[in-house]
Amino acid sequence: MKTLLLLGGSRYLLPVIREAKALGCRVVTCDYLPDNIAHRYSDAYANVSIVERDAVLALAKERKIDGIMSFACDPGVVTAAYVAEKLGLPNVGPLASVELLQDKGRFRRFLEENGFPVPASRSCASLEEVPLQELRYPLMVKPVDSAGSKGVSRVEREEELAAAIRHALDFSLSGRFILEDFIEPVGFPSDTECFTVKGELRFVSFNNQYFDRKADNPYTPAGFTWPSTMPESVQRDLAEQLQRLLRLLHMGTAVYNVESRLGRDGRAYLMEVSPRGGGNRLCEMLRYTTGVNLIRAAVQAALGLQVDEPEMPVYSGNWSYVALHSYESGVFRGLELSDEARPFLVEEDLWVKPGEPVEAFSGANKTIGTLVLNWPDRASRDAHMADLDKWLRIRVEKGEQQ
Repeated sequence: MKTLLLLGGSRYLLPVIREAKALGCRVVTCDYLPDNIAHRYSDAYANVSIVERDAVLALAKERKIDGIMSFACDPGVVTAAYVAEKLGLPNVGPLASVELLQDKGRFRRFLEENGFPVPASRSCASLEEVPLQELRYPLMVKPVDSAGSKGVSRVEREEELAAAIRHALDFSLSGRFILEDFIEPVGFPSDTECFTVKGELRFVSFNNQYFDRKADNPYTPAGFTWPSTMPESVQRDLAEQLQRLLRLLHMGTAVYNVESRLGRDGRAYLMEVSPRGGGNRLCEMLRYTTGVNLIRAAVQAALGLQVDEPEMPVYSGNWSYVALHSYESGVFRGLELSDEARPFLVEEDLWVKPGEPVEAFSGANKTIGTLVLNWPDRASRDAHMADLDKWLRIRVEKGEQQ
């Protein structure tokens, strides 16, 4: 029986655990939070921080693992690549390439040096390093090593810069942040999954990514729809860029979370490329929308098994995913869905119960559940996703708990 080590413990690991067990594997989970939900479903749990890579390496040796994954868990991606390289296990790609992809500053420099469209950017460790006279507003301030929109701010003028930098550094393990030009998208940006076999793209997908401007953090993704409305020519351009990038980095067999957009300057941009499954159940949604099981393929790759190679997606239906969230912190009282929308509901997954506390939507980690819907046509899908408040209500009482 093969043993798979999964880094992290979020609910996004539950389908990974199911697929691994369906393949006859033993699953070990690890992080420093023993109450995380995934640990209830794994075969064993170890209280080891996923960012302490030598501690994870020691655990991997002790458990005699056959594979390691950091799925939908950004802080563990480099650790997984480090352990795999040290033990000669199947790996998503060279450790140096993974480290580059996981550092926004280094990633931007690599894109620029290799002729890719890229926003102007600067990686710094403090306000004193920032070239204030060179900045153009608006700009984005982000931790170089954080995901889920945690620590991200848009800055309109210099007076807002210091607070945005402090906010970014609060979420950076390395103590660095990046300043970059804001690329205003034409239409919707995309945040979805791709898959390579020995570095060659076998599955490339795009979607429409939605944000809730009324949320505490308006740059946290609040929903997605498939198929994408991005022009086919732009999708082809981005796929060609992605393939060239992955060949330059000598990547292997892996699933990737890829963020991209078409800018108002007419250029297509790869914003983020991370060798892991994304959060927000993106791989699960692609199984709904295309029938392709990327999670199973990723588990097979991590264990060195024969991979069920995915084919390029063919979409069926008009799907949407909603990350349920609250506009304010308080006590959850209930979820209300209009009679008009309910017939198209495929799945409702609430992570909180009435009477439990919830927090304002400042990052993906404040999501309180998900909805999956399949609309009768694209027009209906787009109209409903454009205004969630017309058909969906999260009832929260402020400042009261049971």
